Amino acid sequence: MSQSAETFRAAVIQLRSGRDVEANLDAVETLLRRAAAEGAALALTPETTTLLELSTKRLFASIEPEDGNAALGRLTGLAGELGIWLNVGSMAVQVSDDKVANRSYLIAPDGTVAARYDKIHMFDVDLPGGESYRESKNYAAGGGAVVADLPWGRIGLTICYDLRFPALYRALAKAGADFITVPSAFTVQTGLAHWRTLLRARAIETGAYVFAAAQGGAHEAGRETYGHSLIVSPWGEVVAEAGVDPCILLADIDPAKVAEARRKMPSLQHDRAFSVAGPEPAAEIREAS
Repeated sequence: MSQSAETFRAAVIQLRSGRDVEANLDAVETLLRRAAAEGAALALTPETTTLLELSTKRLFASIEPEDGNAALGRLTGLAGELGIWLNVGSMAVQVSDDKVANRSYLIAPDGTVAARYDKIHMFDVDLPGGESYRESKNYAAGGGAVVADLPWGRIGLTICYDLRFPALYRALAKAGADFITVPSAFTVQTGLAHWRTLLRARAIETGAYVFAAAQGGAHEAGRETYGHSLIVSPWGEVVAEAGVDPCILLADIDPAKVAEARRKMPSLQHDRAFSVAGPEPAAEIREAS
């Protein structure tokens, strides 16, 4: 249930992050300042906001642990200066000598970190045409879901490949999430096939707003991402959609629509425990003589 029926403006920021952390942060700052000037109270950036890198060597040479992290410090400073809520969709944070967390941050308008979430589901996939990814090679999977309070309701944090695991979204909704983030760097192949459908499905089945900030276009590291950042209403309507290039999507968000959607379709109240029965033993089959 939302804490307040007050509407607010959200800005979903689409990027094309490269290998230079400072250049990526410059791009984020430009768009964040523009979003704040347009009245955004909540801004959201994509997965791998500060660095999109496939090379293990380059990745570890460009990142830092959370403590003393210069990139995080710049982003918390920006949120504090602009007086906005900021969801840094994700950034690579070193957690050991050989592992990285794909970590999302919710930063409050005073510049403090209000919540952090490590991506649970690792993208270890072989796609048709030879496209292959092994996220677990460098990244450590997170172990728990995260919700946090905003002035307008509660927000649940997810990242990219999490989108394909509906139980996570159901759990977030049952924990009171009125808004759910899906910052992403979807491949073009899977984006064309599933992106819009999955995002609308997650909104419909939870009765929550879905904010999906995406990476888009051809990246310096050799990847191409789908773009098409989306804002989806609790009834599954696409409120705003981007193309492929870096941009800002602005939308006025009405938290009362969350309660309205859940009242129209109260499926969150109708879950029942059930078991799955195995197949019955096959009947003996005999040929007719």
